[in-house]
Amino acid sequence: MKKIIVLSVLVSGIGFVQAQDAMFQASLTPDIAIYPRSTEIHGLSLDIWGENPQHSINLGLINGSTGDSSGFTWGIVNYADSYSGVAWGVANYSRTSFVGWQMGWVNISQGEFEGFQCARLVNYAEKCQGLQLGLVNYAQELRGVQLGLVNVAMNNTWFTEFPNEVATGFPILNWSF
Repeated sequence: MKKIIVLSVLVSGIGFVQAQDAMFQASLTPDIAIYPRSTEIHGLSLDIWGENPQHSINLGLINGSTGDSSGFTWGIVNYADSYSGVAWGVANYSRTSFVGWQMGWVNISQGEFEGFQCARLVNYAEKCQGLQLGLVNYAQELRGVQLGLVNVAMNNTWFTEFPNEVATGFPILNWSF
């Protein structure tokens, strides 16, 4: 009897762990989906509007990634807490950190950004380490290169540290190392 109880507890525990992860997610909204928004997705997510922690390919109109997520996300709007990978959309937003490649019309990284931001209009990063390519590029703290019509790196001083830094704001090309 004791063995049956132990075996039952182990089997139910395995089922519980597997219930927290899924290979596929489809959602109309974060609350109208196959799995709840707390389920971590390891595979493919197809969304009208979805929001899950994930390590997957995420395709949809509005793609939300919670917690530490990674993979490839493609949609009109992509937002994440912390993301590693590729985000392609009209607007891409990360709250705490992004490592990888953001491509869209507007890319915003509120925390740390490391990698390549490519925007038709605006790239914004609080802390940027890498390359910003866009019409307007802004970094509160830049360790890298900005290429665009308007380039602003608030940590740069005006030519006092040349050639390591250019200027706070500079057209076409700006850098800070």
